[in-house]
Amino acid sequence: MTETNRPPGSGGTKISRRDLLKSIGAGAGVLAAPGLLAACGDDEGAATTTTADGTAAAGGAGTVAPSGTVSVGSNASDPLTKDAYGAAFDEFSARTGVELKVNTVDHNTFQEQINTYLQGRPDDVFTWFAGFRMQFFADRGLATSINDVWDEIGGRFSDAFKQASTGLDGDQYFVPFVTYPWALFYRKSVFEENGYAIPTTLEELKALCEAMVGDDLIPIAFGDKDGWPAMGTFDYLNMRVNGYQFHVDLMAHREKWNDERVKQVFSTWADLLPYHQPGALGRTWQEAAQTVANKEAGMYLLGMFVGEQFQEVSQEARDDLDFFAFPEINPEHAQDSVDAPIDGFMLSKDPANLDGAKELLKFMGSGEAQKYYTDANSNWLQTANDGDTSGYTGLQNKAVELIASVDNIAQFLDRDTRPDFASTVVLPSLQTFLNDPADIVGLTDSMEAQAAAIFES
Repeated sequence: MTETNRPPGSGGTKISRRDLLKSIGAGAGVLAAPGLLAACGDDEGAATTTTADGTAAAGGAGTVAPSGTVSVGSNASDPLTKDAYGAAFDEFSARTGVELKVNTVDHNTFQEQINTYLQGRPDDVFTWFAGFRMQFFADRGLATSINDVWDEIGGRFSDAFKQASTGLDGDQYFVPFVTYPWALFYRKSVFEENGYAIPTTLEELKALCEAMVGDDLIPIAFGDKDGWPAMGTFDYLNMRVNGYQFHVDLMAHREKWNDERVKQVFSTWADLLPYHQPGALGRTWQEAAQTVANKEAGMYLLGMFVGEQFQEVSQEARDDLDFFAFPEINPEHAQDSVDAPIDGFMLSKDPANLDGAKELLKFMGSGEAQKYYTDANSNWLQTANDGDTSGYTGLQNKAVELIASVDNIAQFLDRDTRPDFASTVVLPSLQTFLNDPADIVGLTDSMEAQAAAIFES
């Protein structure tokens, strides 16, 4: 896939603590009526159903209820995630007679082929990401603006979530659905049995790693076969060493990749690499996660979706899961930033069933729909402020608190920079570093030369 021409000056979607407190942590017990709803099936065939009284929901006097079939392109290939979407889709199905055909594609394949997919004959609605990843395709005319959808759902979202859903032209193109933080995940019983304390500084983290080595544990599980997981480590090291603003400016190439501050990030990482699970380039993130779940490794830096793999090992392992924020490195920036990506839905450039697709988006933009998802998959958080969060697990509530406690929220490296730069430069460069962390000067000079060619073309 080739994705090009990122506009200069864009990078990162900043969501304030106040906005997050107003959104993902609020609204327990409140459910707003979601407007017109549609039906669903799955990628093996769809079923058509209606509401209890045999009619479709209506959005107001004179409104024609949607009908026909709405197709959905989904990257939710993991069984638990797929089932969680299905829970929301099933409710959507139960309320109207609109048929939903859900086409699920392997997550990584979906991302790699998204550009070709959107330029061909895409589904009416597709799963995607907030911030620049949304803006990139909207700016190229590969998505349809949904301002009228936001006229109905806007009250459910903070201004920051609306900003993360807004294209460069000022129109809205995205409906936020769920979010989650990245952190260091571990099994509580492992820490309790070995007397480990939660580290809050880099030196404390290194001391913990040494203790784990002494206890025959791999300190930090690591799997980078797909390339993107290492980006999370770079994000946190850069935000902890240099701060959020430098990180965002680097993603937009307002700062240079061969800057001494970037070299410091790689140098800090090189010091930590001996504590990482060896052979990372031959291991998937799922395989790495299971080494923590099986008590072979002590901790793992990943998104909260890591819980899905713990659950596959056993419910006992999932119930034992906990996390802590990435430790402080530079006191100036402390622990003031977090990676917390937002997943949701977009409308393709020329949907076959425009009315039905928009009604689907309205429903998915409700706390009610999102509750079906988070009830089915407790590794995620709702984004709408009208959802019932009274059923959140302790881990979900802790995740809300983590996101709400920081000053800055990043969307993740490959969502905060040009997709072509992330995939063709950053991903292979990080893997080169993992193979040979000694030549930091050569690595950063190469990254800067490639960045200049891409961003200045």
